[in-house]
Amino acid sequence: MADASNTGGEMYGLVERLYPLIRSITGDGVRETFRLVGEVTPLEVHEVPTGTQVLDWTVPPEWNVREAWVKDPSGQVVVDVRDLNLHLFGYSIPIHERVPLERLQEHLHSLPEQPDLVPWRNSYYEEAWGFCLADRVRRSLPQGEYEVCIDTSLEPGSLTYAECVVPGRTDREVLITAHTCHPALANDNLSGIAVAAYLARTLRERGRPRYTYRFLFAPGTIGAITWLGTHQQDARRIDHGLVLSCLGDTSPFTYKRTFTGGHDIDRAVEQVLRERDAGTALDYYPYGYDERQYNSPGFRLPVGGLMRARHGTFPEYHTSADNLDFVSPTALEESLEMLTTVVDVIEGNERHLSLNPMGEPQLGRRGLFRSLGGLDDPAGTELALLWVLATADGQHDLLAVAERSGLRFHTVRHAATLLHQHDLVSPIER
Repeated sequence: MADASNTGGEMYGLVERLYPLIRSITGDGVRETFRLVGEVTPLEVHEVPTGTQVLDWTVPPEWNVREAWVKDPSGQVVVDVRDLNLHLFGYSIPIHERVPLERLQEHLHSLPEQPDLVPWRNSYYEEAWGFCLADRVRRSLPQGEYEVCIDTSLEPGSLTYAECVVPGRTDREVLITAHTCHPALANDNLSGIAVAAYLARTLRERGRPRYTYRFLFAPGTIGAITWLGTHQQDARRIDHGLVLSCLGDTSPFTYKRTFTGGHDIDRAVEQVLRERDAGTALDYYPYGYDERQYNSPGFRLPVGGLMRARHGTFPEYHTSADNLDFVSPTALEESLEMLTTVVDVIEGNERHLSLNPMGEPQLGRRGLFRSLGGLDDPAGTELALLWVLATADGQHDLLAVAERSGLRFHTVRHAATLLHQHDLVSPIER
C-alpha cells in the first residue's frame, strides 16, 4: 500500500481529473468517469438500455451535452457550461431561441441567500430547460432580448454503471457503493468515488480477503434501483454494506445506521468511531442517498451510510462552493484509513469456542500472562485474554468483547490470535 501522504495526494488528483466532466445519471461523462476510475482499479462497465423496466422505474433516455450558453442583448456570454458544468440545468432539453429577460428568468435558478454561489439543479424525468447562476449575476442582467443555446441530446441510449469485485474466501459479500451522477461537486460525490476506488485497490493488493467485496459505482437512485432490479440473487449474498459520500471535507465522521440497526456493519463502524473519537452515529431516516434503496422493505439489506459533513446540512452542499478547495488530500486519506479499519474489523470479527472451558486455563506457564514484552498495551492485552476466554462459548463475537470491555478491537483480536496459537480457543464459522 502506498504511504499515506502519497495516497491522499493520488485520491485528490483523481478528484481533480473528474471534477470538470459533465456528469448526470446517463451519458458520456459517466463513461469517462469510469475510464479514469479504471486507471486506479479495474472496472467491469455495464450498459442498461433506455426503456428497460427496473422494479417500479424505467431507464430514461441518455443525455449528452455539446454546448450551452446565454448571451445578453449586447452579445456577451453571461453563462456558459464550459466555465462551470453546474451552470446547465441537468437534463435540459435542446433549445436555441431568442427570449426576453422576463421569460429567461423563468428558467434561471439561483440562491438569494448565497448570492455568490451557483446551485446544482436538475429535472431527470420531466422535460425542462434552464441555467443556474450566481444570484448576484442574475440580478445584474439588463433588460432586453437574450440568445439561449442548449445543444444537448435526449435519445435512446443506456444507463451506465460499473463494478469492481474483489473475490474472497467466501461468496458472502460486502457492498461498497458511491453515486456517480453529480457534476462539479468535489465532496458530494467525487470524494466517495475516489475513496471507494482506492479502497478497492488496497484490498486487491492484499492477500485474499475473507469476504468478497463488491464496489458499485452507479448514478443515484436509478442506478441503485437498476442494480437491485437486475441482481436480486447477488443482493441476497450481502452481509455488510456502506454507501459513501461527502468524505473529503474536514468535518468529523457521520454514520447513518441501517434500517433496523444492530447489524454487524453498524457495530463495526461504531466501534471504530469510538476508538478514534472520530464522529457520531445516527439512526436511519428515509432521506439521503442510496441506502434508501438497499434498506427498502423488499430488500432490507444491512447497508449503512458513511460521510463526514452530513448531506444537506453544510452551506457548500449542492453549490459551486463544493469545489476543489473544499476537499483535501489529508481528509481523503483519513477517510480511507477509517474505511480500511472498518474492513479490518469486519474481516477479523469471529466467534470462538474455548478448548479448555472448565475454569480458567493457566496463562502464566504458557507465557501469556505478565510476560507480554514488546506489546503496545501489555495490561490491555492481558485483560483482553481474560475477556476472550470468558466469552469463548461460541455465542459471542470479538466485537461483543470490544463493546463490553471498552478495549480496542485490535487488542481483542490480537488476544484471540494468541489464545488460538496456544490451542486454548478455536474460531468457529458463523
